[in-house]
Amino acid sequence: MAGRAWKFGNDIDTDAIIPGRYLVINDSRELAAHLFEGVRPEMAKMVASGDYVVAGENFGCGSSREHAPIAMKGAGVKAVVAKSFARIFFRNSINIGLPLFICSEEDKIADGAEIEIDMIGGVIHNISRREHYKTTPLPDFLQEIVDAGGLVEYTRRQVAKVTT
Repeated sequence: MAGRAWKFGNDIDTDAIIPGRYLVINDSRELAAHLFEGVRPEMAKMVASGDYVVAGENFGCGSSREHAPIAMKGAGVKAVVAKSFARIFFRNSINIGLPLFICSEEDKIADGAEIEIDMIGGVIHNISRREHYKTTPLPDFLQEIVDAGGLVEYTRRQVAKVTT
């Protein structure tokens, strides 16, 4: 399923993704209502399930708040594509089951472009430009966590295997 690309630049910090004043909210849909509020206030109302966030280098830098990937997942963002990710954001995203893709050609994806990601094959299809870009695939063990919907569900499944 193809979705819209919401394009951002370099060094997008977690406070830009979800402002700190909303860290008292624990509901993902309620957090989603404030997604990128300070930098793209229209996004929270316009983002559709299956859309993608596309950014440059060091996406998710700043404080180590899980609220940032939770807000994106709550808004229906299917995955995040970036040239690089801040390490703690990367881990928090995997832990909640939000897929991430590293792509050196992210700059070829324009804001509003229609894209689709072959998550198994590691290919981004830029439908708007009729181009394809390779991504760096997640290691198998991290992909299993994402496929399970996050670390908590993955762990439940692992424990269930051992106890049965």
